Amino acid sequence: MRKVFGRPNALTSAPTHYCPGCTHGIIHRVVAEVIDELGVLDRTIGIAPVGCAVLAYDYFNCDMIEASHGRAPAVATGVKRVLPDRVVFTYQGDGDLASIGMGEIVHAAARGENITVIFVNNTVYGMTGGQMAPTTVPGQRTTTSQSGRDISTAGYPIKVCELLATLGGAAYIARVSTTSPANVARAKRAVKKAFQTQLAGDGFAMVEFLSSCPTTWGMTPREALKWIDEHLEPYFPLGEFVSRGRAS
Repeated sequence: MRKVFGRPNALTSAPTHYCPGCTHGIIHRVVAEVIDELGVLDRTIGIAPVGCAVLAYDYFNCDMIEASHGRAPAVATGVKRVLPDRVVFTYQGDGDLASIGMGEIVHAAARGENITVIFVNNTVYGMTGGQMAPTTVPGQRTTTSQSGRDISTAGYPIKVCELLATLGGAAYIARVSTTSPANVARAKRAVKKAFQTQLAGDGFAMVEFLSSCPTTWGMTPREALKWIDEHLEPYFPLGEFVSRGRAS
């Protein structure tokens, strides 16, 4: 009998630690399937963040490096410059990338570093208790914004794709979601394009995923996916923001 579905070679068999309904698992699989399909597993190096995906090195079946909080783009830059034949990706959450690591991601994109960034935006600090993050949307309740994010005191959420799209070194920037099979399929195409951008030597590529956090949002998994569609996507629209170079 022909096998039609199974675990990608780029994923290990280790059970993940993620909460029920968290879409990190889906995103891991999307990335792993792309690595398999491009045939680059034996030369791929991933950079794990500090945050919910801190144990990503247990789940991806490729060489992995653990970076200090927010420093994954800097580590990826060093690896890629020393080993330019490797396929290098970072996997980061919004607290890691858009807060403590904002300087690293902006300058990596500005320099056009030939790396691929997977950015998981669930609008809260999921690992440390659900505090307000740089991407928490106006009115969203968190453990540190019990009445909802007040823009008069906390300011506006940072739209990372739109920000990085202004930089000349950015070759591919896209925002996707995993709330439906169709969205997952579109997300996979974006991730493949981001890796192909690196393989073509075109420069910096990032794919942002709108991701759910049912535990800290206080929702069921199904409610959390609906909340992404109804509340996050209007503020963080899906689509490609930059697509240039030979891989486009």
